[in-house]
Amino acid sequence: MHKSRLAGLVIDCRVDDLDAAARFWSDALGYRAVRDPEDPKYVKLETPDGEIVMLLQQVEHDSRVHLDIETDDTEAEAARLEALGAKRIAAIKRWIVMEAPTGHRFCVVNPQRPDFSEHANAWSETPPRRSGEAN
Repeated sequence: MHKSRLAGLVIDCRVDDLDAAARFWSDALGYRAVRDPEDPKYVKLETPDGEIVMLLQQVEHDSRVHLDIETDDTEAEAARLEALGAKRIAAIKRWIVMEAPTGHRFCVVNPQRPDFSEHANAWSETPPRRSGEAN
């Protein structure tokens, strides 16, 4: 058995000045922007406890928003999502990039929030049905 849930939203920014993008989103959403000390391509918007994580990420592809699914077992969660029809696109650092049957990209990541274990969905290792399959 493993657990997972929505971790947060990532605002992919194709910009030269991530600080300017962070100022905009910080002012727009009312959250303080904090640069990641280990990776300058990331800025975290500090959300209140219990709310989802909000990140800005400097990227080379088109700007877009994607979601992250946090889990205590990235391989098991990726396999569960593949059984539902998602495709594995890449493994990068500590996460797996996936694509939904709708074409939307998302990432499977390690737990991001302190209350993960308390509020995550628990999944059996029995493969789930694909979306749209009859009972």
